[in-house]
Amino acid sequence: MGVRAEAFTFARTGAFVFAFYGALSFVGTFATVAFAFAGAGALAVGGNRAFALALAFAFAFARAFGAIAIVFVSACVAWDAMKGDKKYTFVQNLAVAFAAIGGTSFRGADLTDTNFKDARLKSTDLREAKLIRTCFHKTKLLDRVRPGASYLQHSQVRQLILTGQGQDTNFNRLDLRGINLKKALLTDASFIGTDLSEACLQDADLFRVKLVQTQLDNTDFTGATLTGAYIQDWNITRETNFHGVKCEYVYMRLPTKENPNPLRKPDNNAEVFVDGDFADFIQPIFDTLDLYHNQGVDPRAIAISFKQLAESNPDAELEIVAMEKRGEDKFLLRAKTSPNADKSELSAEYFSTYNQIKGLPEREIQLLLTEKNNQIRRLENMVMTALERPSFYAQNYQNQGDMNMSGDRNINTGGGNYNEHIGRDYVQGNKVNNMTNNPGGFSVGGSVGGNVSNVQGDNNRAVQGDNNQAVQGDGNQVGIDTQAPLTKDDIVKLLEQLEVLVLKAQLPEETKQEVSEDISAAKKATNKDEPKKNIALANLENVAQTLEKTNKTVDAGQKLWSQAKPIITKIAGWLGAAAGSYLLKL
Repeated sequence: MGVRAEAFTFARTGAFVFAFYGALSFVGTFATVAFAFAGAGALAVGGNRAFALALAFAFAFARAFGAIAIVFVSACVAWDAMKGDKKYTFVQNLAVAFAAIGGTSFRGADLTDTNFKDARLKSTDLREAKLIRTCFHKTKLLDRVRPGASYLQHSQVRQLILTGQGQDTNFNRLDLRGINLKKALLTDASFIGTDLSEACLQDADLFRVKLVQTQLDNTDFTGATLTGAYIQDWNITRETNFHGVKCEYVYMRLPTKENPNPLRKPDNNAEVFVDGDFADFIQPIFDTLDLYHNQGVDPRAIAISFKQLAESNPDAELEIVAMEKRGEDKFLLRAKTSPNADKSELSAEYFSTYNQIKGLPEREIQLLLTEKNNQIRRLENMVMTALERPSFYAQNYQNQGDMNMSGDRNINTGGGNYNEHIGRDYVQGNKVNNMTNNPGGFSVGGSVGGNVSNVQGDNNRAVQGDNNQAVQGDGNQVGIDTQAPLTKDDIVKLLEQLEVLVLKAQLPEETKQEVSEDISAAKKATNKDEPKKNIALANLENVAQTLEKTNKTVDAGQKLWSQAKPIITKIAGWLGAAAGSYLLKL
């Protein structure tokens, strides 16, 4: 019955095409014959009746013979049109419209989540129907429906949803909104600039698929494989579902001859995302307040202004999620907010405070810093680090008890901005157990609370006071007269002496390298024409914390710590460590 019905439908549709072209041929032939005899009559009136009749019959015969040829051609056109030849799309559309008369009509209907699997859609009208996640898998006679402007108008798309096979196929810049590609095989397929919003891609194989500039609002990737996908400038939203996605790595850029680097993530080719990591890595933060500073960036004013904003607007639930240097002297501070927060009002209030503080004399600023100096200085430290190292991002920063500054993820890809979360390090007490700033980027795991106390790298900053003073040691000789005022050269020598002590100690090589890098960064910051004491101080604090920890875990660390403390306190005093700070309490 199915074969006979399909044959009947094709015959009916083909008959229309044949009749259409045949009618044109008949009209043309009749007109020609009439014209011929009219011409013959005119000649006959002129007196040459025999010649006129002969000419008329000859002309009519020739035209009739041509009509037969046209009829034959019309049959060929009918056949090609019904096979989907693009040259005869207009003819096919007319034929399908004719065949659909009296057929099932879903015109304008909402067919969201409707399952037509294995159904026979004989001459069905689907114009203006809402086809969201509608299943057409293995549907019969799908090429005989009236698709309107939907994705069903494309023959390659119909083939895809019928078979689920779309490997290495180009679907660029098509409107495939709402298409159901559940469990489809789409390896190496290209969807550049394609609209896949509201599409169902559950359990689809998207290995090495190109999703460059693809629209993916409310797209369902549940259980899909995205390993090796190219995701440059794709447009995902808070509604895009990545639950259970299987992905070992992705490429942030589509390589070109001019720029062949695809920017693999994770960066290390030997590393892959474990289950669940990709969703954390890629899911962006949308409810953010972007505070863009475009001139005269003042880290201390930023720290004070943001803290005041957070305290004045507790319902906004402000959480710092990213810091970024833009260009030479511009800075972006991004904070997550509650969904109902008025970002316009928050921004106006912040910059009003910021501009006022920038105009205050130093004495009044110091008064503002008195009450909660440590919290503001920590935030100022992070801002200055971000300015010094563009690849530095604040992540999971939280001031316990005063203002909530915890985030989920931050990303800097080098070529573009991105939200990323990598790592599983944890926080104990009020110290960050692992925060790394290196030439390759910024990586933080876990939550950050209280004092940011372990920041590694050569560009981290902490702004401290400028009360330089020599600090007496605990009796240990450190090679420099403790009573004489210390100079920059003295501090550099002390740092070198500290480095020698560390390298000679029986410590794990990893610890030696870590401490040595921090000391080198402190020396570099100190040994400038205008010493950057804040940077040196931050790195010195890293050194002290690492050595103090080693003192409790490694036997050789106890002797080293007793020798290092007086050196560290001397250096800290010259660098302007605040009274009562960690370094001056050693």
